[in-house]
Amino acid sequence: MSQTTMNGVINGVDVERLGQTIQAVQKDPGLAKSQFRAVNRWIHGGHNRSTIQGFYAAGQEDTSRTQPFVFDADEPAVLLGQDKGANPVEFVLHALAACVTTSLVYHAAARGITIESVESQLEGDLDLQGFLGLSDQVRRGYKEIRVEFKVKSNASSEQLEELTKLSPVYDIVSNPVPVSIAITAEPTN
Repeated sequence: MSQTTMNGVINGVDVERLGQTIQAVQKDPGLAKSQFRAVNRWIHGGHNRSTIQGFYAAGQEDTSRTQPFVFDADEPAVLLGQDKGANPVEFVLHALAACVTTSLVYHAAARGITIESVESQLEGDLDLQGFLGLSDQVRRGYKEIRVEFKVKSNASSEQLEELTKLSPVYDIVSNPVPVSIAITAEPTN
């Protein structure tokens, strides 16, 4: 079935509900404040597990998720891991692809633009000298991320590119975000 217009739905998005959400936020900007959370536990070596369940949105704590989402992260064997999951920098690529895709689809729907398909390929260049502490001249994270989209739509490439820039994760990886880390050291037995 095509993801195009059907009964007030464009690209799989209920545009009437989307419009109602936009109007509600325009009337009460406090409804736009959201907080998302993750809990992570180390398992062994590079293997750790995050669970994501509760979040705050639309002026209230959301408890609709009865089960958490579980994500295992590890490193491939060449990086001393056991390959029990994608590594953290690969999760960044996934988050970027997923958010840009969702933003593109939602904003296109809001503008009446139909999309038949979206595919993307991402590549990120990382130099391990930074992570290993071998050079303070080398960034620890990605030096560059390249994203290539193939979109089948009635919109122009320029319109689609404009919509991709509305992604929160695109903003996060493109601009510095303050991150605070607090550590509670507990003695071992």
